[in-house]
Amino acid sequence: MFTGIIEGFSSVVRIEKEGSNHHFFLTCPFQHELKVDQSVAHNGVCLTVVEITKDFYRVTAIEETLQKTSLSSILPGEKMNVERCLKIGDRLDGHWVLGHVDQTGTCVSVQENNGSWVFEFEYDATTGNFTVEKGSICVNGISLTVVNSSPGRFTVAIIPYTYQHTNLQWVKPGSLVNLEFDVLGKYLKNLTQAYKH
Repeated sequence: MFTGIIEGFSSVVRIEKEGSNHHFFLTCPFQHELKVDQSVAHNGVCLTVVEITKDFYRVTAIEETLQKTSLSSILPGEKMNVERCLKIGDRLDGHWVLGHVDQTGTCVSVQENNGSWVFEFEYDATTGNFTVEKGSICVNGISLTVVNSSPGRFTVAIIPYTYQHTNLQWVKPGSLVNLEFDVLGKYLKNLTQAYKH
């Protein structure tokens, strides 16, 4: 489990394909603290550390993960948002994030607003996912508050600190992002649908 509070960037050193899997070789500021078998969220995708050397650490994404996320479009040299899993007793500064991306979304617009930024994203609403105004959404692993919500679209407002310390600074109209919708909202939706039948 994660909080959506980004710890830093992980730089992609190289990517190797093996069958339908992609092996990502990465560096990050805290890689010397990582352990094999540890869960780390990369752009919101929970991946297991499978190898660590002094020069890099490695995670592997299988075909299902590549199909449901934007990881298949990541290139060497790009930076991903990273967060280690939550420890018992930590403050929960963001919201409950599982690292299980529901689907991808596309940036529609970015507007600078006198010191902050408003991002608008669209997604395929036929999947049944939804946002709620003032509710939580996880974009590329970042816990954010929904400003405006409509079927298949939502906006978020970004403060300078978040803009400067996440890869949102490189997200432009047309950019693909990973979306994890609020887990509490998903459970409530499933429960209410179950009682209708």
